[in-house]
Amino acid sequence: MSNAATLLIGRILLSAIFILSGLSKLGDPAGTAGYMTSLGLPLASIGVWIVILLEVLGGIAVLVGFMTKPAAWALALFCIASALLAHSNIGDQAQFIAFFKNLAIAGGFMALAAHGPGSISVDARRAG
Repeated sequence: MSNAATLLIGRILLSAIFILSGLSKLGDPAGTAGYMTSLGLPLASIGVWIVILLEVLGGIAVLVGFMTKPAAWALALFCIASALLAHSNIGDQAQFIAFFKNLAIAGGFMALAAHGPGSISVDARRAG
């Protein structure tokens, strides 16, 4: 398999969870804001919309390879923040797994940010 195809598949796999998660939050933003409040986060009623925009728009940007490096960095930082704020009870096995999955996903986004989206992307077409 070519590097371009591998990068495309990697972008699809990395972005899918964020696009789907952001879209699912649209079904109950108040519930998500309530969860964010329970974590002690301030301004959750505004923060939920920032998270939805980041997940959906950042996920789509990574998916199609548009402004890939900044989108990948934004989602990497989001994953690290989410791990630290929402999954830091690593004594709980489910939280332990979620914590390290978030860090692993952040690592994937950091690698994507460092190496770019590949030739099958909007960024490559714009540069071409």
